[in-house]
Amino acid sequence: MNPRFFCPEGLVPDREIPLPGSVAHHAERVLRLAVGDEVVLFDGQGGEFSATLTALGKQPTARLGPRLPIERESSLAITLVQALASGDKMDWVVQKAVELGAAAILPVAAERSVLKLSGDRATKRVAHWQQIAVAACEQSGRNRVPLVGDILPLSRYLAMPIDGERLILAPGAEGALARRVPPSRPFSVLVGPEGGWSPAELQLAERAACSPLSLGPRVLRTETAGLAALAALQTLWGDFSGEGDV
Repeated sequence: MNPRFFCPEGLVPDREIPLPGSVAHHAERVLRLAVGDEVVLFDGQGGEFSATLTALGKQPTARLGPRLPIERESSLAITLVQALASGDKMDWVVQKAVELGAAAILPVAAERSVLKLSGDRATKRVAHWQQIAVAACEQSGRNRVPLVGDILPLSRYLAMPIDGERLILAPGAEGALARRVPPSRPFSVLVGPEGGWSPAELQLAERAACSPLSLGPRVLRTETAGLAALAALQTLWGDFSGEGDV
């Protein structure tokens, strides 16, 4: 597979275009590509372009071919609602959720979240996670970049209307994926922080019509649980089942 790069400014078929500085730097300095090498460019609007590097250095350019109608999105519209986790766990979750086909990742602040972010620190961290999502799309072949949302308190997120269903992971819950009806609309999976959801948060989720869900008898870490749920959902009804649109 030729190297893939995200160019968010919008791409024009059958034209020579300037390359963003970050793309040119990665192509030339990191991957050691040269003029004449073939790459793939995408702008997040769907589809992708085969392109040839025509200049590098101070004024990098590439020659685009036609837009190719290639999509690698999941047939399931899954939003991962991830409680803030400490260290680099959030980086890992965002990267792997994108690879597993999540349509969006929404970070929420929970009572037991070790990581506390607000103001400029929160803004910068969300921008960092969005770049991780871009890199994961470049690596995995996705042509549409999932949104990493702003950090919201769990209560505020639950008060927001959504077009779909909410599932909340809770150890000991009676709900199991294999006994559920295949989803016919978008849905969200809520994952708690290192210390789990508090009783008050579980009550709040119940009042917001979240369906409790267990992933078996073992307690999974926060950075494992959401990804395990995404993989299970894709296996039952999505890409991994052989029945979804891929």
